[in-house]
Amino acid sequence: MKGTEKDLLIQLFEKAVEAAAPRTCVPAHLPSPPKGRTVVVGAGKAAAAMARAVETHWPEDAPLTGLVVTRYHHGDGELQRIEVVEAAHPVPDEAGEQAARKILQLVSGLTEDDLVLCLMSGGASALLGLPADGISLADKQAVGRALLRSGAAIQDINAVRKHLSAIKGGRLAEAAMPAKLVTLMISDVPGDDPSVIGSGPTIPDPSTLADARAVLERYGIDVPDSVAKRLRDPAAETPKAGHSAFAHAEAIMIATPQDSLEAAAAAATEAGVTPLILGNAIEGEAREVGIVMAGMARQSYQHGQPVKAPCVLISGGETTVTVRGNGRGGRNVEFLLSLGIALDGLDGVHAIACDTDGIDGTEDNAGAYLSPETLALASAAGDDAKARLANNDGYTFFESLGELIITGPTRTNINDFRAVLITRGKPS
Repeated sequence: MKGTEKDLLIQLFEKAVEAAAPRTCVPAHLPSPPKGRTVVVGAGKAAAAMARAVETHWPEDAPLTGLVVTRYHHGDGELQRIEVVEAAHPVPDEAGEQAARKILQLVSGLTEDDLVLCLMSGGASALLGLPADGISLADKQAVGRALLRSGAAIQDINAVRKHLSAIKGGRLAEAAMPAKLVTLMISDVPGDDPSVIGSGPTIPDPSTLADARAVLERYGIDVPDSVAKRLRDPAAETPKAGHSAFAHAEAIMIATPQDSLEAAAAAATEAGVTPLILGNAIEGEAREVGIVMAGMARQSYQHGQPVKAPCVLISGGETTVTVRGNGRGGRNVEFLLSLGIALDGLDGVHAIACDTDGIDGTEDNAGAYLSPETLALASAAGDDAKARLANNDGYTFFESLGELIITGPTRTNINDFRAVLITRGKPS
């Protein structure tokens, strides 16, 4: 292993991100130009970079227009034929509402000779912030904020979002009829379910109004009257499998969390470290996942199981944080802080946890780095790791130590990346 443990872990993260870079994964999946027009639409943290890849590889003599919406500061420079709009995430704003409305207008009135090329990636649900009739943006924002703070899984959140939207849950496919519809997707959800990515604007919706109501009841979320009325209206049900909107629709998964984990594993092997992929869809409370990962690292250190050191335990997925305090931090620093407390300075164990979009929660960091000395250094400086965790303040904890990982927007997103490196076993 060359360089420091931190260097290696950052390299593994970079390899995971590169495997899902639009310039890497878009070109091979582009459809042939149609007889008529091609309209490009889409949303997500990778939308601008995906649109650039389309422009770069699309024939110059073939018609191409469109609009994609991405998160603020996730643009990829001005494009020639596809408009890029920036909007708010994770709570929608007026810019996203207006962009979604324009997308519906762009795909309306097309013919069977035309093609709608939809580019979807993580973050699209919030970015396509067009409420259904009768619901205000403010009401939609209120429900979204409550869901995000509740600790609900992304599948549950999106079941509600779909039924409050004019574009998600297959509604975009309805608007694009009868044009051919091809959706290229970069997955950021556990299980790579296309109906969950961006709340599936072009995908049949398996969730129901009853499912959405059940989610709100399960998490004790009070909703405005307009939302309650919408969720009781049978006419508000989303289009399901077999609907004519999907007769000429195709969805292609062009990058997944598993692809990225395998790229990181290959880099670890090349560095002389044995990789073990634990899973690409690990969910649950970030602090609980941290405790579980600490137990696995300790087993490897003490007994060489499930793999002997030097080794790295690699995982992906999307954990959640039930917000109890008023600190700063996302799910990756929360995971690392919990992991560090559980490891209690275990010799030879280092870790990194980062969101592959470059933004952990709503802060400016992708994640952070944890070493065996982290908690001792913090304690020597008068910082209390357990108090920080209780206050959901992982960002401040790692910032004070200079161990935040700051990449800026990566313009892709295949969920969280976690790697726990065990450099040595327990001395015999």
